[in-house]
Amino acid sequence: MSHPTLDQLKRAIEISEKIQKLEAEITAIFGQKATSPKLGRPPGKAAATAAVKSEKKPHKFSDEARAKIATAQKARWAKIKEAKGGEVATPQAAKVKIAKKKPAMSPEGLANIRAAQVARWAKIKETKDAAVTPVVAAPAPEAAPAPAPEAAAV
Repeated sequence: MSHPTLDQLKRAIEISEKIQKLEAEITAIFGQKATSPKLGRPPGKAAATAAVKSEKKPHKFSDEARAKIATAQKARWAKIKEAKGGEVATPQAAKVKIAKKKPAMSPEGLANIRAAQVARWAKIKETKDAAVTPVVAAPAPEAAPAPAPEAAAV
């Protein structure tokens, strides 16, 4: 982009002064600023919030934490029912079953899986090597040297 000329700058100043005068007139008529409020999110915020949302990972509660939350919620409902005069079923932590975590894989099982994977990759590599290795043809027999041309009889 080229730099504006002196005439262009003067014209721009005249236009901005006219705009200011017109805004002052509208303010005098309505008693407020002429510009309408901008609706929606300020520019640049949408991209920033989208980036933050994509970085967040879903929060997962453990089974034990969920059981504690459920017990606490049952206790809150029991208080509400008691205040209303209804039957109260007192929550008991013993009733809530907490799922046990699966046991970790044994070292032997893990070793078996690793060995099987190594064997799979070795087989794949073997087939690739066989396909990639070029077949070398036997060298062609050397041709016998051509006889020297005989001297022409004079």
